Amino acid sequence: MDRLRMGLVGAGPWATTVHAAAIEAHPVAELAGVWARRPEAAAAVAEGTSARVHTSFDDLVADVDAVAFAVPPAVQGELAPRAVAAGKHVVLEKPLAADLATAERLAQAVTDAGVVSAVVLTLRFDAEVRAWVDSLPAGPAGPDTVGVGRWFSGALLGGPFAGSAWRAEHGALLDVGPHVIDLLDAALGPVTGVDWANRADALWTFGMTHTGGARSTVSMSLRVAIDPTEFEIGMFGGTGRHVLTSRPDDATVPYSTLLDEFVADVAAGRTDGPCSAARGLHLQRITEQVAAAAG
Repeated sequence: MDRLRMGLVGAGPWATTVHAAAIEAHPVAELAGVWARRPEAAAAVAEGTSARVHTSFDDLVADVDAVAFAVPPAVQGELAPRAVAAGKHVVLEKPLAADLATAERLAQAVTDAGVVSAVVLTLRFDAEVRAWVDSLPAGPAGPDTVGVGRWFSGALLGGPFAGSAWRAEHGALLDVGPHVIDLLDAALGPVTGVDWANRADALWTFGMTHTGGARSTVSMSLRVAIDPTEFEIGMFGGTGRHVLTSRPDDATVPYSTLLDEFVADVAAGRTDGPCSAARGLHLQRITEQVAAAAG
């Protein structure tokens, strides 16, 4: 197929090291343009690539086939519906928006426009994680099964993401929470409710019920002085013992797989991918329940 011209919105470290790097290296996707609210930051992202720096968001949208967003949730919730309304396919970060109502409007706009969407759930595009999910017993787990999710890192103690205002405000819940919830949801069956939740400073803990009766517990913090990251998704009980402890070191690799499938979906007109905006909305409904339960 012809090259898929993609525009990138955002100029932070994730935009530069993951989105821009992977799109620029992709054999079919083309990094055609970059826009950020600070033109000098957009120029820094575009330097050394084939991308044009755009002077406005609308100018970028008019020049591309698809738009990838690497911006805070509030900004994505504001801008992504405009790209969708213009008929552009979208690569979205999680959470979809700063609040559930805006996320619902964005997901509905994607559906109404009939465009392809993909949420950057990088773990779901990792080969080893996919092999683990595929190895699990079919069907929702029953009440004789429990799940465990853990993610502890020092990401907000220092490094490129320590200065992120939205991450600092919400901690692990909105940053890595969607990844953990997504994998437990895939492993045990769809989450049907949040039983309890607690936030003690930077530590989030909560429990969930799944459609077949299984229950899971999650513990997460991005302010633990530990390196490397401590990560585990586990499923124990009547279906046996299934544990995942690996996660990709280089996020551009699973992001490249996301692009492979995104490009193929655009070519085929498939809008119901497993990590579409609808999936992002499902996960955001759960994180909103967690936040409400934690008070």
